[in-house]
Formats: sequence, structure tokens, C-alpha cells
Amino acid sequence: MPHRPSGSGSTGTSGSGSGSGSGSGHVSRSSGSSASDSSPGGTPPVGEVWLVGGGPGDPDLLTVRARRLLDEADVVVHDRLGPVSVLTELPESVQLVDVGKRPHHHPVPQEEIDQLLVDHAKRGRKVVRLKGGDPFVLGRGGEEMAACLEAGVPCHVVPGISSAMAAPAAAGIPVTHRGLATGVLTVSGHDELDLPALAATPHTVVVLMGMGRLHEITAGLVRHGRDPQTPAAVIQQAWTPWQREVRSPLSDLAGAVAREGLTNPAVIVVGAVAGLPAAGQVTGVQVTGAADQGAGASAAAGAATGRLSA
Repeated sequence: MPHRPSGSGSTGTSGSGSGSGSGSGHVSRSSGSSASDSSPGGTPPVGEVWLVGGGPGDPDLLTVRARRLLDEADVVVHDRLGPVSVLTELPESVQLVDVGKRPHHHPVPQEEIDQLLVDHAKRGRKVVRLKGGDPFVLGRGGEEMAACLEAGVPCHVVPGISSAMAAPAAAGIPVTHRGLATGVLTVSGHDELDLPALAATPHTVVVLMGMGRLHEITAGLVRHGRDPQTPAAVIQQAWTPWQREVRSPLSDLAGAVAREGLTNPAVIVVGAVAGLPAAGQVTGVQVTGAADQGAGASAAAGAATGRLSA
């Protein structure tokens, strides 16, 4: 994570907790006072919140608008994943607040994140909520927008590249391909899955946040009729210098991943597209690592001050 003086995630008005998803404390400058904290009438004008998709991790994959908004922000509330290395390049005036989550460990609950956004904006600040991927693809961006609008805070969205598309692409796997898959289903591994429907679909299945249930999901798909030899893949830390991949038949995917030691954050892909020659024909277990994917991680990502932890 970028090295910044630790501070509280609270604005001082909401009573929010101050945990860190990276286990190293909030990556946050001291909040101090801001020129926007007061006005001649004593009440600051209401600021605004921008929900910004940061893409899969490589800063070069940020949109132009996202990069501009980060430079213009008063406060950046950021997650554990995404292009965190870019935070070290922001002006010193930008306050950073780390609200990152780990699997089964959410030190700053979503309700407190919502309140942080509202409280900072009500102090007249321009707040960027930097998320990995896209804010509206399993990113809880809809909840944060609803909280802002309910509080009378203007809220805007900047889309980002979701890992559901970016991770397979980093591994050379197209999620759609003429004659193989005309659609893609993106599902959350944290939630209840309709395994019979996923087993029967002709479309590519992409599972986010599913590594903790990998064996359960793959075995369930086979149990409900999916061909055990269906090509499948797991891509870990896509578009970073630490990208690794495992490709194998569906029935062996969980075992192959365990043997190779892949962990979160990772994306699961199930479907014929994972067996295309461009992705390496699946005839057994194939493993590739960062050395094979160097072109997928930019020099900017390589300058990150620490590995994105699982």
C-alpha cells in the first residue's frame, strides 16, 4: 500500500470506526481543516461525491476522467484493491482514507463508509470514492449513491473496467467468442448461487469473490450436469506484476488451484472460451505466472510500494 501517515477514517462528525482492510491502519493524512470547511455565513456549501471505478489494478487502465478527479479531490476514500499505487502521486493536499475490506473481515462497515462520504461532502469537500473494478458491478456503488442522494449530497458515477472482463482478458480469455459463447454471466461467490442454472447455461460464467467456495462451486456445477471436462481458469491479481493463472478442466480446478497456491483476489472463469488456443489449449493443468504476463502490468503498477495482499 502507499506509505502515508496513519489517521482516523472518521471525519469527526459521524463517529465512524477506523479500521484498515490492509491490516496496516488507515492510509490517511491528518484531516486538519479545509478552506471549504467554512463560509462567510458559517455554513459550508455542500460538496459532492464521485463514485470512481479504478479498474483491475494497473494505473494505466484508469480512465482519463478518473485520473483527473483524483487530482482534483479534497478526499479520496479508497478500497484495498484497484490502482492503489496511483495514490502516492496525488497532491499532498488530498486526504486519503483507507476503508479496504478483506474476505470475511470488514473493519469499516458499509454503513460507516456511506456516512463518511456524506459527512465529508457536507463539509463542502469534493470526495472521490475510489473502487476497484466498476462501482456498479458487485461494488456496492448503488448503496453508496442511495445514501448520498438520501442525505441531499450530489453523487456522480465514473465507470471503470470490471475485473469480470479485465481478468479473463489479462489471461487471453475472451468472455464471448463466435460459436462458443454469445453471452457472459457474472455472479458473486459470496451469495447464494443457482447452480442448476449456471450448469445449464451456454454462456461463460465468471465468478467474483468466489475463491473461498471454489471447490463447492465447481463440484456443484458438475453435480448439476456441467461437463467435468469444461475448460476453466482462475486468474489471480490480474493486471498487476503478481498475476498468476491456473487453467484446467472444471472437475480439477479446485485441486489445481490448491496445489499451485493461488489465493484472493482472483476471478474464476468457466466455459469453452477458457480452452481457446489464445488462452492455451486445456489438455491438463496449465500454470502461468508474473513472468509470463509482464506485458500486462505497466511500469506504474510495478512501482507500487507493496504487493496487494489477498
